Amino acid sequence: QVQLVESGGGLVQAGGSLRLSCSASVRIFSINVMGWYRQAPGKQRELVATITSGGSTNYADSEKGRFTISRDNAKNTVLLQMNSLKPEDTAVYYCSAFVGVLAHWGQGTQVTVSS
Repeated sequence: QVQLVESGGGLVQAGGSLRLSCSASVRIFSINVMGWYRQAPGKQRELVATITSGGSTNYADSEKGRFTISRDNAKNTVLLQMNSLKPEDTAVYYCSAFVGVLAHWGQGTQVTVSS
């Protein structure tokens, strides 16, 4: 069982930055894909960014150039650096780990961007 714990959310003004952290209960070097998703009120959960064990990254179009995902296998941590935040980035952000056909999720961390 993979347990994921997110941290780093909070309230920030538009244009500001936040760094989200996801700590895993297992060694992540063997987890092929980890990522961040978000869910705004009344909307479906959507992709923010993913990163493979080899370091390949994928971003949703709206995040390209503003967000950066990275992983530290030694610390079993996945980070999401978010810059130039916009009010529409307001959502609960979830860390994910895809192991085989199973998707594991954290509890989420709230990000609120004020205008």
